[in-house]
Amino acid sequence: MANHRAEALEDAPKFKFWKGQLEKNGLTINKIDDHFIRRRHNGEVLFAMLTVDADTPEGDKIPPVCFLKGHAASVLVCLIDDQTGDKFVVLVRQRRISDGSHTYEHPAGMVDTDDDPTDTAAREVGEEIGLDISPDELTKLNPQLWFPSTGTSDEAMHYYFVEKTMPRDEIMAFHLKKIESDSEYERITSVIATLPEAHKLVTNVNGLLIHFLYLHKVGDYETMKKL
Repeated sequence: MANHRAEALEDAPKFKFWKGQLEKNGLTINKIDDHFIRRRHNGEVLFAMLTVDADTPEGDKIPPVCFLKGHAASVLVCLIDDQTGDKFVVLVRQRRISDGSHTYEHPAGMVDTDDDPTDTAAREVGEEIGLDISPDELTKLNPQLWFPSTGTSDEAMHYYFVEKTMPRDEIMAFHLKKIESDSEYERITSVIATLPEAHKLVTNVNGLLIHFLYLHKVGDYETMKKL
């Protein structure tokens, strides 16, 4: 097994981007302390729990806790029956630390250091549900970075969708398909659902939002009324 040098927090691109944004927006940073850092197998910083002593331009202190995550990409995968035109989405089911239950989500992943977000999105679809797509098949849904948790994290989201037309039996082959992973933290099963069904299963805000973004983008307001 190759030995990888642990990336220093200060050298991590996500840390430098986040710190640069704070300074760009007028904050004076006095001190940053790290309390926990999780790294990828190659030594890159994946997540970090930080506390920050920083002053705002108005002379106040900024709330001090930041869970450093960086950017992530999420994809709504819509499979269309080639005979009926019926639409289905592919969700991933796995246990999450939020409450320990099985959650239903759209394929998603953190954007690596040197990756384009669109490349990350395409790769995650392949890894999480076993559907091979190219980046140029994806359509972006948000015009700029959006932050799911501005009070506690720098995490910023890129949202996409992809539509693929295929026979019904090929669509249903994704239902309850177990996805193999080398990680002890990922036990994924893919699930096929209509959009209204998916909207009842999904409990995370990113997943609920991407339903509305997609339906607005394609102009399907009748389905939106059913959510």
